[in-house]
Amino acid sequence: MLLRKSKKIFIYVFLFFVIATLNNKNLKNFEIPKISEIIVSGLSEKENLEISNNLEVLKKYDLFTLNNSRLNEMINAYNYIENFLIYKRYPSTLDIHLQKTRFIAHVKKNNKNFYIGSNKRLIEVNGRLQNLPFIYGNLRIDEFFKLKKSINESNFKFSEIKNLFFFISGRWDIETQSGILIKLPKSKIKDSLNLYIELMKKNDFKNIKMIDLRQNNQVVVNEQ
Repeated sequence: MLLRKSKKIFIYVFLFFVIATLNNKNLKNFEIPKISEIIVSGLSEKENLEISNNLEVLKKYDLFTLNNSRLNEMINAYNYIENFLIYKRYPSTLDIHLQKTRFIAHVKKNNKNFYIGSNKRLIEVNGRLQNLPFIYGNLRIDEFFKLKKSINESNFKFSEIKNLFFFISGRWDIETQSGILIKLPKSKIKDSLNLYIELMKKNDFKNIKMIDLRQNNQVVVNEQ
């Protein structure tokens, strides 16, 4: 999150001089304007409107006394938001630009479907599931992102994954879009995936159904 306080110091100084030059009678009538407009952008029209409506409660505050921590909490309550920018446009407009997280996989928990966002949060699925890798097992988010990092650093493409299988030992299996099951070791995943890529270039590995890379210096395959 980035909070833009453009011209805020200038406004404070300006108000100070304005108030300082007012006589007592005018000072009694002077009020800092409350927030009159909240602009939300960056998401779908429906999502922007939903968040904007929920932020209406902030209109009882002015931009100077608005609790930034509370505003951050209200926006972060939406799991599908990755980043956001807040612009305080004086005297009374709150302008919020949102960036939606990228869905990279999906998983089932408590009989509900969830996407895993690139923000490392679970987002409940509403509507039809996107064509993303499905994760089986008792998922731990941190373990998934460790795997994702290793994949990104290797020559293996994440888009080639159809399903992922997580085991309580902390180990992963990958099922590719072409139906090959890759059994990975707990460590050196990057090296194992690079080895898989090199082996698949050889004619001897064209018809395999499973490749086991769990053991050092040993490759076990199961052909179709």
